[in-house]
Amino acid sequence: MITAPVNKIIPFSCVDGPGNRTAVFLQGCNQACLYCHNPETIAMCSNCGACVAVCPAGALSMEEGEVRYDITKCCLCDACLKACPSLSSPRIRQLTAEQVMGEIAVNLPFISGITVSGGECSLHPDFIRELFTLAREKGKSTFIDTNGQTPLWEQEALLAVTDKTMIDLKSGDDDEHRQMSGLSAALPMENIRRLAPLGKIYEIRTVVVPGLLDNRRTVEAGARLIAPYPDIRYKLIRYRPFGVRPAMPETPVPTDDEMAELEALARSCGVQDVCVV
Repeated sequence: MITAPVNKIIPFSCVDGPGNRTAVFLQGCNQACLYCHNPETIAMCSNCGACVAVCPAGALSMEEGEVRYDITKCCLCDACLKACPSLSSPRIRQLTAEQVMGEIAVNLPFISGITVSGGECSLHPDFIRELFTLAREKGKSTFIDTNGQTPLWEQEALLAVTDKTMIDLKSGDDDEHRQMSGLSAALPMENIRRLAPLGKIYEIRTVVVPGLLDNRRTVEAGARLIAPYPDIRYKLIRYRPFGVRPAMPETPVPTDDEMAELEALARSCGVQDVCVV
């Protein structure tokens, strides 16, 4: 049975794709972005047990050398996240696609589709394929929220049941992208190039970080990739110091003028749909 490490399921979301969607977040990421707003989803639990002693609800226990999580007891106080030396989350459940669909069954009459996110969900293509197959049987659209660091164009079976992807472009420059995330910009950009003509991209996204990134260069690079495809949206996301690592809150939030300038740049490159948030 194929399982994936599920970090959380958000029953109703209006920010994880179009319409009202259920968002399934998987644990583990192949990047380690400096401004990650949920850094506890990057690393897998090392089973050190530091979280067990601080859990006030008894939702965590150590059994046979592994941390076990009981979601029915969890009060979501985040004491475990603060105690973790690996900046990880022990609140993980290994679930099958059938189990996820069972948990979200009550949502189905009220949602337009399912989005799988992370962490980096594309590390679990077989699980997503099974989940999306079940979702489509229920008439729901299927979206992948990804950093683009796996060659999705090679996953034909997965793409066959995927309506759209949403791809992050951290930077248009290789060195800068490595500085920000630990990995090159080559794969995200190649995913955009290859998936766009297939009609498999809903939007690309760039987080605008003043002083740390050459935001104009990144937006121009992203805009030129998607300009031939008017249905693809470019979402420009204002950096905000919430939930990020300790070193990042000192980074300034971009001004309205800075965001407006980047929006104008994307439009001047031929992008018709630009969203600033």
